[in-house]
Amino acid sequence: MDKPLAQIEFETMLLGRYMNLLSHRSNRLLDRSAYILLSRIQAEGPMSISQLSDAFGLDTSTLNRQTAAMMRIGVVERIPDPEGGIARKFSITAEGERQLESDRAQNLDGLSKVLADWTPKEAGQLAACLDRLNRDIERLDGRPWPRT
Repeated sequence: MDKPLAQIEFETMLLGRYMNLLSHRSNRLLDRSAYILLSRIQAEGPMSISQLSDAFGLDTSTLNRQTAAMMRIGVVERIPDPEGGIARKFSITAEGERQLESDRAQNLDGLSKVLADWTPKEAGQLAACLDRLNRDIERLDGRPWPRT
């Protein structure tokens, strides 16, 4: 087996575990799926179930359950398509923005503690490698994440 590939697989497995552990120890407001869906809607603007399905490769029944749960807690609302289309779209509410930003601030705080002893150059190198890894995954999957 290719040693770097095996090490990357192992380290990304651990990274997923550790990021999940950080989430459980803090006062997260959103579950993982709500955090990711809200982040995408924030990046792209209001989205229909069909657009969310295309963006994530999830079936509409899964997204209907997830968005219904998000509507119950008041983090999204259904609005008419701002561009005049037939399908209603999901938009982040003020409460959704607040919860998303709160959770994001906790993520950033946790990462700043982990990286406290890293130089800015080292942190920049990690960011660049993760960006490249994610873009290459998105290229193969055909679903790029919108970036500013």
